[in-house]
Amino acid sequence: MTAAERSQILALMAQGKPDFKDDTATVREAFDGLLATLPVDEEVLFETRTIAGIPGVWADGPQDNGRVLLYLHGGAYVVGTPHGYRSLSSNLAQQAGTALFSPRYRLAPEHQFPAPVDDALAAYRGLLEEGYEPSSIVVAGDSAGGGLAAALLLAIREAGLTQPAAAWLLSPWADLSCSAETMRTKAHQDPLLDAEGLRRKAAEYLGEAPADSPLASPAVAELHDLAPLLVHVGSHEILLDDAVSLVGRAGAAGTSARLVIGPEMFHVWPLFGFMLTEGREALAEAGRFLAEHLQVARHEAPTQPETTTALA
Repeated sequence: MTAAERSQILALMAQGKPDFKDDTATVREAFDGLLATLPVDEEVLFETRTIAGIPGVWADGPQDNGRVLLYLHGGAYVVGTPHGYRSLSSNLAQQAGTALFSPRYRLAPEHQFPAPVDDALAAYRGLLEEGYEPSSIVVAGDSAGGGLAAALLLAIREAGLTQPAAAWLLSPWADLSCSAETMRTKAHQDPLLDAEGLRRKAAEYLGEAPADSPLASPAVAELHDLAPLLVHVGSHEILLDDAVSLVGRAGAAGTSARLVIGPEMFHVWPLFGFMLTEGREALAEAGRFLAEHLQVARHEAPTQPETTTALA
């Protein structure tokens, strides 16, 4: 990362960075404004599509190979849209060689936990009903969407459905208690998030549900028998411990899980891949991971997945 790249991104954040301590209407306006500044590949044709009653953004894959990425956007469960995140989600789909469906799951405070989990599971069921094999589906998400992607895998398991081929979690918000040590120790380094803002939005999302509900905080759940995981998180994030705990518990439970910590990286840095070298590198790594597991799931499914933890 060059100094120029970092300074440009931090300047962009300073212009429209949402403050989650604000009321949700104010945060939504700031967040949507920030996302609107992100460039989108003009060659990708997006359409609005409804699957199993869940509307979302759809984009065809580079070829009709029957593979699809189910992407869950971030936004602390209170802001964000699939349309606003289509730059990140479509870039990942291109890297993985898949079509894209990013559902518009319901947001808090209007729709509290577990509404987003229910919507994500409905979208997954809908893809199965449309003829996609589980081995041809990969799941991904960033921030709250990363935590939601992990919760989706848990919901799939509890529903008795077959897991997708793999999942990529980017800077996942996976412990809504907001009590992990890096909430404090990384506060001075994180340019985007703060613990108090996340606590307020967690309360709006959870309602009367406890923060340690597994589908709300998958970092404290039983993480056995899940799809292989790749998790990226930045070393300068207050959510660093969320990712570390999630991967550690998944690996201890026998789920194949790999953690990549981006040195000096901030929250959801691949969102800025259009101007950040490390962002493009992380997206390429995630795309390779998903593509490789799509191949493995279809042709060479291993009987005993390997569990590894890699720090980079």
